[in-house]
Amino acid sequence: MSGDNDERGPGDGDPGFDADVAIVGGGPAGCAAGVFTARADLETVLFDRGPSSLRRCASLENYLGFPGAIDVDTFLSLAHEHAETAGCRLRDDLVESVASLDDGGFRLETQEGDPLTARFVIAATKYDGSYLRGLDDDDALFVTAEGDGETADRFDREYPDDDGRTPVDGCYVAGPLAGCGDQAIIAAGHGATVARALCRDLRREDGYWGRFADHYDWRRRAANLQAEWADPERWVDLFDRDAPDDLEADTIRRLAEEHTDDRLEQYVDADAADRRADRGQRRLAAALDDEVLLEAVDDAAVREYADRLDRDGSSDE
Repeated sequence: MSGDNDERGPGDGDPGFDADVAIVGGGPAGCAAGVFTARADLETVLFDRGPSSLRRCASLENYLGFPGAIDVDTFLSLAHEHAETAGCRLRDDLVESVASLDDGGFRLETQEGDPLTARFVIAATKYDGSYLRGLDDDDALFVTAEGDGETADRFDREYPDDDGRTPVDGCYVAGPLAGCGDQAIIAAGHGATVARALCRDLRREDGYWGRFADHYDWRRRAANLQAEWADPERWVDLFDRDAPDDLEADTIRRLAEEHTDDRLEQYVDADAADRRADRGQRRLAAALDDEVLLEAVDDAAVREYADRLDRDGSSDE
């Protein structure tokens, strides 16, 4: 597992479906969920079309990491680019309905007429959950709400649990549609929470339990790796002590070795860490207006950079 588009393409996915995960909604919740599912090597398709409350904002001023605020178009562009870099496929199409398949999974019908099947669905739109009609008894999915002297059906935000799971196997709900609140930073956090719940459920299906069912998604410096934990036998011993009584020894060893491989892949050496930091800075810089970027750079730094380019160019001749 790498979670980096320059190191791998999107996963092959379940051969019985067009994608492992279909996410409906390309706002903060949907993009955050997509980053986590794609980094877990789940083939993920992200649908983004329709009205967005975030696009009505003049600027986003309370999202951590942007002390001077950020315009919404730049924020959403970065969010979509992040999802694609993680491995998501973005589709500019409106999902009109989601139906359960007889053997599990879902079929999504779209406005453009190009349906898609997926093992899991994450509903991450804000206002409208009508495309979920028919997945369950509509009396369970929708409630009658009053507003401006009128009554209308709306998706029941108490239908999913806190981690976005619903009574419909494989269907999750993230963001404001799940009642988490309207703020972008909270919606993004809930999207990540729901994606981690989905990954946890998959790992439990594979036999993991307790804390080992949590998907590990960190990048750490190799210098911080304690040598004894690089030995799979150390993990086998730990798994063996902690495993449920009904697990066979071969299964325990398989899970321990897979877990060890996942962990070790997350460690990078100092050079790789520096390259990743540089890449991250450059991706952010590319999103900035050229004039603003130039104004923010110290003149002395510009001259030093130009001199270095001259020196490097001269040495190549």
